[in-house]
Amino acid sequence: MKAFSQILSRDLRLALRQRGDAAMVLLFFILIASLFPFGVGPEPKLLARIGAGVVWVSALLAMLLSLERLFLADYEDGSLELMMLAPLPLEAVVLAKALAHWLTSGLPLVLAAPVIGLIYNIDQTGYLPLVTALLLGTPPLSLLGAIGAALTLGARRGGILIPLLILPLAIPVLIFGILGVEAALGGFAARPFLLLQGALLLAALPLAPIAAAAALRQSLE
Repeated sequence: MKAFSQILSRDLRLALRQRGDAAMVLLFFILIASLFPFGVGPEPKLLARIGAGVVWVSALLAMLLSLERLFLADYEDGSLELMMLAPLPLEAVVLAKALAHWLTSGLPLVLAAPVIGLIYNIDQTGYLPLVTALLLGTPPLSLLGAIGAALTLGARRGGILIPLLILPLAIPVLIFGILGVEAALGGFAARPFLLLQGALLLAALPLAPIAAAAALRQSLE
């Protein structure tokens, strides 16, 4: 746990030194969500109906922005090879870096989601399911993103390849997150969809680091 926390704190310190990257993700999220009313019109009922979907799609696209740098800096300066030789398993290193990515990219989006909900006139009954769904759904996006970043490490135009790899895998997270909010807004229970999102998170926690670590070993050979 000490080595795990050291890697986590190291990545968080680096992210704080480069605050522009985290700010760019949050700004992109807000801009994407703000553009939809210009395309579909300002009708309040229509905006309320598509609000949950807009928040989720905007969050997914925003998180994709920073995935390319997940391992790239450590790969370029040789730190990643040293991490592979460390006593801490590479799977734990991947998990620590994915957690740092979520804390600096995913968590700010969760905190900003209620503000977007106000723009889209989402009913108050949908706020708690929306935030809960994002809390459960954005960590798997970081974990899946770690797989994509590892597979494209060292490849030309890896930033373009990552969305192509990750978006199909992220569709279930997106669907359950949207359905949970829509169920709450329709007077139904959001709990089944939130439980499904929790199950996806529990599945991604062990499987994604294993897959990403295998991809990293292959990239470094």
